[in-house]
Amino acid sequence: MSAYSSTVRAMIEYLEPVLSFVSEGEAGDAALSAEASDLQFGNPQEMPLPEIQQALAKWAAPQNKDWFAYKFSDPKAIQVAVESLRKLTGIDFDPADVSMTTGAFGGLASTLRAVLDPGDEVIYLSPPWFFYVPMIISNGAKAIRVDFEPPKFELPVDAIEWHITARTRAIIINTPHNPSGRVFTPDELESLADVLHRTHHPVYLISDESYNRILYDGRKHESPVRYYDRSFLIYTYGKTLVAPGQRIGYIAMPPSMPDREELRTALFVAQSITGYAYPNALLQYAMGDLEKASVDVAALQRRRDRIVGALDAMGYETVKPEGTFYVLVRSPLEDDVAFTKLLAKENVYVLPGRLFELPRWFRISLTGNDDMVERALPGFERALDSVRLSKLS
Repeated sequence: MSAYSSTVRAMIEYLEPVLSFVSEGEAGDAALSAEASDLQFGNPQEMPLPEIQQALAKWAAPQNKDWFAYKFSDPKAIQVAVESLRKLTGIDFDPADVSMTTGAFGGLASTLRAVLDPGDEVIYLSPPWFFYVPMIISNGAKAIRVDFEPPKFELPVDAIEWHITARTRAIIINTPHNPSGRVFTPDELESLADVLHRTHHPVYLISDESYNRILYDGRKHESPVRYYDRSFLIYTYGKTLVAPGQRIGYIAMPPSMPDREELRTALFVAQSITGYAYPNALLQYAMGDLEKASVDVAALQRRRDRIVGALDAMGYETVKPEGTFYVLVRSPLEDDVAFTKLLAKENVYVLPGRLFELPRWFRISLTGNDDMVERALPGFERALDSVRLSKLS
C-alpha cells in the first residue's frame, strides 16, 4: 500500500519537472548570490513597496475585541473589490457575489471545488501555470489540454470547441496569460463566448486575471465576464504588489450568472474546507490602502524592452509580452533544461519551458532588478556563442 493517495501521486507525476528542478538546486543558493541574475520566478528582487508596510502597520492595532477573530469576507474589503471591478469591467457586481480569498491560488482551488464532480472535464490552455492541472486532478476531474501555439499565442477558439464534450464542466483561461504575455482581445473573447453559448449544457468559464493590471504599451484589459454569463473572475493583489507572500484576492460572479444564490453557498463551503481559503483579518482591513498601490509597470516595460531588444540582436527568438512579468525565449538547444544549465554557469537563472509544458523555450522574469538584467545580458550572449561553437565543431 502506498504511503499517500493515488490522487496525490497523479499530482506528483504531473509536477515532476518542477519538483526535479527545485530539488536539483537550480532555484537554490547559487541563484541568491550577489553576483547572480535570478530571473526565474515572479519574486521581488527589490525592497517591497513601502505602501505595503505602511498599510499593515496602520491596521495592525486592534480597534475592538473581535479584531483578530474568525474572518470570512470583510464587508469593507468586499466594497473595495466591488468598486475596483466596476472601474475595470463597467459591471456593478453585487457584494454578495464577491468573496475574499487567499489570492488567486485560493480562489481557483475554491471555485473548482465548488463546481466540479469526479469525472468532469476541465479544459485548460497549454502552456499553463504550474498548478492548474494538479488542482483539477485534486477534485477527481480530468484535465483536457488545448495547445496555445507560439509565437503568436492566439486564443485557440476552434480547438477549444473541438475538445468540448458532454463531460466538459469548465474552461480555465488566463488573461494576461502566463507565460506568453498575451492579452486577449474583445474579438477573441467574443468568439469564445459564442462557442460556449452554443454548448448543449452549462459550461463555466474560470478567468484567472492575476495580471490584469500589468499591461504594456497602453493596452486595456478585457475581462471575459463582459462576454459570457457563466464566468468567474479571479484576482490576486500578489502580482500588482509583487508580494506573493501576502496572499489576498477575490472571486467575483457577474450579476448575469445563473444560479447565483446556490453558487454563493457552494463557494462559501468550498472556501471553508479548502484549507480555510480566506485572507487573514489584517490583510482584509488593509485592502483599501493596498488597492491604491502598484508595482512600477513602466519599469517592467523598460526591462521588457531592454531584454527583448538585446536578445533579438544577439540572435535569440523572443515573444514580446503584452502584459505579465515574463518574456518567453526559444532555446537554442532542443533540450531547454540543458540550455538553462549553460546559462546558470554564467550566473543567469531562468525557468526552462519543460516545467510548464513548453519544451524548447525558457522564461525570463521581469521582476529582476535593472542591475540583474544588465549583468545577465553578457551571459546570454556567451551561452548562445557556446552553442554556436559546439554546432561548428
